[in-house]
Amino acid sequence: MSEPLLPLDEHFMRLALGEARCALEHGDVPIGAVIARDGELLGAGHNERELRQDPTAHAEMLALREAARALGSWRVLDAVLYVTLEPCAMCAGAIVLGRVARVVFGASDPKAGACGSVLDVTGEERLNHRPEVAGGLLGQECGELISSFFAARR
Repeated sequence: MSEPLLPLDEHFMRLALGEARCALEHGDVPIGAVIARDGELLGAGHNERELRQDPTAHAEMLALREAARALGSWRVLDAVLYVTLEPCAMCAGAIVLGRVARVVFGASDPKAGACGSVLDVTGEERLNHRPEVAGGLLGQECGELISSFFAARR
C-alpha cells in the first residue's frame, strides 16, 4: 500500500487540502482531490454530496470527470490522483476503470477505505489495472480536518 513519495506529491496534496476546505462552504465532509499528469493539474473536486444531493458526488469522482474532459478521454493514463482521505470502494473502482496510474492519499479510512484499509480494490489481482498507491502524505493534517468537521456537528 505504500509506494515512495515524489517531489511534487506534497504540492498537489496541499491543493487537494484546499479543495477539501471548499466542501465546508456547503456543509459537505471536507474531502478534496486533484489529478495531475507531468506536473500539470488536470482536474479537481471536493465532496458535493450534500450540495448536489448525489451519493456519487465524491471528490475523486468529480476530479476524475474533470480530468477526463480535459484529456478528451475516459482513460486518465499516466496521471496521479491526490486525495485527502483514502478512497472508498466506489471511487477506487472508478480509479481502476479510469486507468489512473497512481493514487496518493492523506488519511487512512478505517471504516470505508478501499486502498488497503478495509478493502483493497486498487490491489485486486483479478482486475485488469492496478494503480500504485501511497498513503499517509500529510495524513495528520488531512485527518484533523475531517475530525474537526465531525466534532463540530456533535
